[in-house]
Amino acid sequence: MNTAVAVEAPVVTIAPGRVRGVWRGTPGTPDASAAFLGIPFAQPPVGALRFAAPVAPEPWAGIHEAVEYGATPQRGDTGITLIPEPSVAGESTLNVNVFTPAPGAVDAALPVLVYIHGGGYTSGSPASPWYDGRSFNRDGVVTVSVSYRLGFDGFGHIPGAPSNRGVRDWLAALEWVRENIAAFGGDPDRVTIAGQSAGGGAVLTLLGMPAAQHLFRAVWSLSGALADISPERARTFSARIAHLAGVEATRDGFASVPEDRLRELQEKAASAGGNPLAGIRSFLEEGLPWGPTIDGDLIARPTLDSLRAGVGADKHLVLGATDDEFTMITDGAKGKLRFVPISLALRPMGMDRETRKAYLEANGEQRAKGTAAMLGRFMTDRMFRSAVVRIADIRAARGGDPETWAYRFSWSSPKMGWAAHCLDVPFWFDCLDADGVTTITGDAPPPALAAAVHGSAVAFVRDGDPGWASWSGAPGTARVFGGDAALPEVSADAYRSVLALV
Repeated sequence: MNTAVAVEAPVVTIAPGRVRGVWRGTPGTPDASAAFLGIPFAQPPVGALRFAAPVAPEPWAGIHEAVEYGATPQRGDTGITLIPEPSVAGESTLNVNVFTPAPGAVDAALPVLVYIHGGGYTSGSPASPWYDGRSFNRDGVVTVSVSYRLGFDGFGHIPGAPSNRGVRDWLAALEWVRENIAAFGGDPDRVTIAGQSAGGGAVLTLLGMPAAQHLFRAVWSLSGALADISPERARTFSARIAHLAGVEATRDGFASVPEDRLRELQEKAASAGGNPLAGIRSFLEEGLPWGPTIDGDLIARPTLDSLRAGVGADKHLVLGATDDEFTMITDGAKGKLRFVPISLALRPMGMDRETRKAYLEANGEQRAKGTAAMLGRFMTDRMFRSAVVRIADIRAARGGDPETWAYRFSWSSPKMGWAAHCLDVPFWFDCLDADGVTTITGDAPPPALAAAVHGSAVAFVRDGDPGWASWSGAPGTARVFGGDAALPEVSADAYRSVLALV
């Protein structure tokens, strides 16, 4: 005889109407988590709204079923990616996913984590199994993942259209959280924003944006990739796409180009081609082709300048990177680079002789692994790790509280051979059993490392302190996750090897 008791699906009431989610686990048990998926925070950005600022959804009658991920701005089959981030077809692409241990508990006032996915501002999806908030829920944290418009639709310069539409999507999602998260047991005054890669750059951009300051109290940036695209560069890419499409560089002109075609053209417009080393230098010097743009409106100046001016100085910050974000890329050229001296390979990279010499002297261990390994480390340092030092130093120079903490993720995957880009994400979410994790970690990712990384994230979201000495109190200090067992977990000069580039 079946004596199982049916569990009623959770229903909560938010500003536009009621939403129904789904329980994972038995309500009232420690591991129970309710998921509410694909809740629109804005109307579908199609038709007249395609290049518009996000518009709040219309109220709905009845109950909105929030049991499947909503449509995503990312389209089609992206092939094999480091993080499984599926595309979902449909027009209503501006959604949030909420994971909570306490749906409907409006007085629970649990801390809230809002996560922004990466993907170079042109790809990525909040529908990844890695971004499921069940482990944060287990530890008393309500978790939200958000979508936003990508590539040219989200960030391209379009005369007659609002700038930085993807950034405006982040703001709209955070406003939605502020208005509605109490219905899911969250406290709108205890919001931490976090993201990885482009998502890590997104939260740093928000940290330096005056218009966003009321929407969160703390930031965790994993491998943050800032864009800070100049107005001139944005206009150049816009004109290039218009030329390739054979249309006027106007809102109506771009609107006449089918969505799929525009995505093809944005890739073509940004493609450099030519010599690989020259391409690397161009990427490192000019940065990403799409992303937050200095528009004189939302983003008045580069993020580092905003932080230097004190924007976001009242927010706690944790930031860090993996040791070898990009070395897996240069690994593919190991054979070709085998007989190229590293000093010669670095010569086109825009460093003077003295800087190059100091940098190579500080990286003797990596240099011994060969030119490909050293070139990958250089790309990592220029794009990610030197930014950690610059931002931490800017914040520390202001002194006082709130504080800034830094970390390194140094565990090398036996599958990839490096502490590579994205490798830290399943440890941070404590989701080592999720689909696709062992593809990059190998068959036995260490649970103790996940407990340490995730535990620090929970402590920071909950208490505003990840649990190690801050850079603010002792500049240069950083937590080292998964490094050499002979080295201390907290190092006083963890980023010494990048200082020549700062």
